[in-house]
Amino acid sequence: MAGTLLSLGHGYSARALARSLGPGWRVIGTTRSPDKAAALRNEGVEPRVWPGTDLADDIAEATHILASAGPDEAGDPFLPLLGGALARARPAWVGYLSTTGVYGDQGGDWVDEDSPLAPGTERGRRRALAEEQWRTVSEDGGWPLALFRLAGIYGPGRGPFQRIRSGEARRIVKPGQVFSRIHVDDIAQVVAAAMARPEAAAPGGTAFNVCDDDPAPPQDVLEEAARLLGLPPPPEIPYKAADLSPMARSFYAESKRVRNDRIKKRLGVRLLYPTYRDGLAALLAAEGG
Repeated sequence: MAGTLLSLGHGYSARALARSLGPGWRVIGTTRSPDKAAALRNEGVEPRVWPGTDLADDIAEATHILASAGPDEAGDPFLPLLGGALARARPAWVGYLSTTGVYGDQGGDWVDEDSPLAPGTERGRRRALAEEQWRTVSEDGGWPLALFRLAGIYGPGRGPFQRIRSGEARRIVKPGQVFSRIHVDDIAQVVAAAMARPEAAAPGGTAFNVCDDDPAPPQDVLEEAARLLGLPPPPEIPYKAADLSPMARSFYAESKRVRNDRIKKRLGVRLLYPTYRDGLAALLAAEGG
């Protein structure tokens, strides 16, 4: 399979996808920064600085479209300006990178794609709104839409090892807290599998949870990373005493376990890193550690 992928908001996960695509793919990626545009060009991506560039021709030529830009209070930033061109387009497939935050806090219980959306954070509410906006445009256009609800992302450049080596890491302990997470290379392979099977998604949207098989408390992940480094675990700090950023606090506001059966059954995905232990070991090996 080959084609033209238009990546609206070509960030960390989309760049991993672009690197994984085989020969014959043309990838067009948007960025807000001229400096980042130069970096994308070096990766073989045709950069578009947006806002500021007319994307109508790119939309018309794209066989596949992936949107991942963070929404604002009004929802997806692309749709108000590009919705008309997208409605006229005839892509074989469209994907949207969302978040498992749309499910809200479930007190550590399991959720799947049929669970009701109940976002409890502003970040989750914005993603739920953007999902609904993309569903509407997809249904109007008649093209399949895959909604990827991503768990906590880690991967090269986003691992815990540097913080542990520097002594900055802390194990924030909140009783009952549990997260699901996913390695960026597994995000790439899930999205690529969905692109290869457009029939797995329907006009109006089909959701896919993208997470590994092993939800775990965040302090367990840091403890495993320290073990791999041969260092003592970082000190524990009770959640109520921790000085967290608003983004970090929003993660700790919700506790849930996320099921991933659909990506396996409908897309035939076999995770590269089914647990955080597998993923951390691979990250450290890639660092030469």
